[in-house]
Amino acid sequence: MKAEELALVQGWDDTRAALRRWSGAPWPVLGGWARGAAAVTALLLLATWAVASLSTPDPTFYVYPGVTAPARASDFGFVLFRNGLVLALHALACVAGFMAGSSMPRVAAGYSGVWRRIHERAGPLAIGFVACATLFSLGTQAYTLGHSAADLSHQLGIDPALLLIGLLPHALPELFGLFLPLAAWTLASRRGAWKDLLAATFVTTAIAIPLIVLAAGLEVWVSPRLVLALAG
Repeated sequence: MKAEELALVQGWDDTRAALRRWSGAPWPVLGGWARGAAAVTALLLLATWAVASLSTPDPTFYVYPGVTAPARASDFGFVLFRNGLVLALHALACVAGFMAGSSMPRVAAGYSGVWRRIHERAGPLAIGFVACATLFSLGTQAYTLGHSAADLSHQLGIDPALLLIGLLPHALPELFGLFLPLAAWTLASRRGAWKDLLAATFVTTAIAIPLIVLAAGLEVWVSPRLVLALAG
């Protein structure tokens, strides 16, 4: 059997073993992921508030479905599509961590010479890439959300902090769900438990999907009403 085939078989065995282990005692694992996702959610909301408070609002009219224009089903679809792409990116980061930290060393063992050195170095490089991509995702989201919040709060004549309070009904489940895979990635990287990351990808994505569907509905049809109520 080739090294790649052996790594694939071993990877699936590790994934099944992790799922069986977690099914017997799920709460310690789920609790760790939940705390990590909640911490990132809080950090991102604080960063968004900071960017919104420090940004110069764009006087151009900002369109927000349900606030400045009637909400439609197409708006729900757009929000779901946008968040689905972000979730896919974060889930792929988990898969990349599994490949880099677990599969690559096994594949490297089947080679010698230059090819072995290439495979051995590919793992740490991939892990570094995922870490950079995670920081990039957090930074760009804080920047984009913060500027959007600054524009909308200026347009409505309310403080950015008050606006963010109005957006919390959808922001909390949305961000929590989106960052569950990255929380799993972070905890696995700290423990060196790369072999569990494929199983973590399946579990966190399965939990996140209904959360982002719920959050999309809240963003289009619930949060706007709260924002308008707060704006008076």
